[in-house]
Amino acid sequence: MFDGITNRLTRMQTAISRATLVPLLVKTGVAATFAGAMIVAWPAAIVFGQFVLPLLLFAIYPAFAPRGRGPTLAVLVVVGGWVAGTTWYDGRVEAWRVIAIGTFLYLGHTLAALAAVLPYDGVVNLDVVVRWLLRAGAAVLISAVLTVIALGLSDALAGSAFVLATVVGLAAATAATLLLARLLRRTGN
Repeated sequence: MFDGITNRLTRMQTAISRATLVPLLVKTGVAATFAGAMIVAWPAAIVFGQFVLPLLLFAIYPAFAPRGRGPTLAVLVVVGGWVAGTTWYDGRVEAWRVIAIGTFLYLGHTLAALAAVLPYDGVVNLDVVVRWLLRAGAAVLISAVLTVIALGLSDALAGSAFVLATVVGLAAATAATLLLARLLRRTGN
């Protein structure tokens, strides 16, 4: 048993000594974005209370396990906080919070995907990460604009028109998924 612990500590010490800056910065970005999402999503009574440490542990975990279930677990905790804050604590649904949570979750998830493929001791050009973040920033900007438009239209489409738009949107998303699955099966990917 002590040999196993000693081997793990030796491997961890070797990994820390060989780690390079860019993969470490990407993993720090993963932790920071998920922490930002936790702070925005959960009610202030919980964030500034005794439960802040477990929330931050859930936010930091994907930085250590980007290939595993860490990012999924962090996203689920953020969504749980959003649901708890808007239902249990009767918090208002505000556009800035919706956009901030979406931005943090998207950036955290995409950075976790990048961290999953970067070796901890890899020599990576900083331009790779900058281009990755620029593409992610473009996606975030487009989705933020569409969110503002959708929230603006929600008053105009109240009632049966809103339900019809929701059903049509779900049908379109399902059709696009089925089409992509069929095309992927056809090409053999």
